Amino acid sequence: MNQNKLETISNLFEGKEIISIWDSEKEDYYFSVVDVISALTNSIEPRKYWSVLKNRLKKEGSELTTKCSQLKMKAPDGKVRLRDALDTKGILRLIESVPSPKAEPFKLWLANLGSERIDEVFDPEIAIKRAINYYRKRGYSDRWIETRLKGILDRNKLTNVWKEGGISQEYEYGILTNEIYKEWSGMKANEYKAYKGIRKESLRDNMSDIEIVLTDLGEIATRELAREHKPHGFKQNKVIAKMGGHAAKAARDDIEKNLGKSVISNQNNLNYQYLENKEKLENKK
Repeated sequence: MNQNKLETISNLFEGKEIISIWDSEKEDYYFSVVDVISALTNSIEPRKYWSVLKNRLKKEGSELTTKCSQLKMKAPDGKVRLRDALDTKGILRLIESVPSPKAEPFKLWLANLGSERIDEVFDPEIAIKRAINYYRKRGYSDRWIETRLKGILDRNKLTNVWKEGGISQEYEYGILTNEIYKEWSGMKANEYKAYKGIRKESLRDNMSDIEIVLTDLGEIATRELAREHKPHGFKQNKVIAKMGGHAAKAARDDIEKNLGKSVISNQNNLNYQYLENKEKLENKK
């Protein structure tokens, strides 16, 4: 796991330093609880504040304290110590438990978020419009958005076919998807993300037009092959996934032969940069 100062989260807490650790396997952040407490309360003794709050939560039967992990983090004095840490969901629950004026904007944001999701249950079109507006605000073209939304629909069709073929576990979907990615790009999804310098962000949202087309081609080919050959169980579907990925690989090879260069790009669409990556670049210079 890589320790870093997550710039985005720090900005949410008015520039206060929040030490975080990125778990590449779980694809989630773990945040220093004491740092978050300090940012929310301005307590002179945030460790003591957290100790009292932790005891209160235990008495209330909250599962939050059991979700805490002890992770090695660099302290302000430069020494590495074991510190209480929570993942993203845990930190949001912690914020809800802190009686602080600074926590109120976050609580209001969470309440609004929940209200929006309920509205979307009754009218799914709201979610689609929200997604379109999200992409437009970030500079994506309508053509790109159309391709992206169609890719989501095609992906859903593929998972439905996998379900019919006896695939039911989330981790199985992930492995089969990685088989498609590895076959045409040479990388698993998390490796592809690392190559592009992204973490929790969507891989497809950071792909070029050609990369998206090849990704969609691999999944569509896998879906049609599965419909034709009707594989059942994980092993058989894994073979089909490789075949689908190979179809995209053949298309990639042909494109690259005519272009004279790789279509796999390390470019992303982020409008921010991870501080640890920035430090690495500076060190290289």
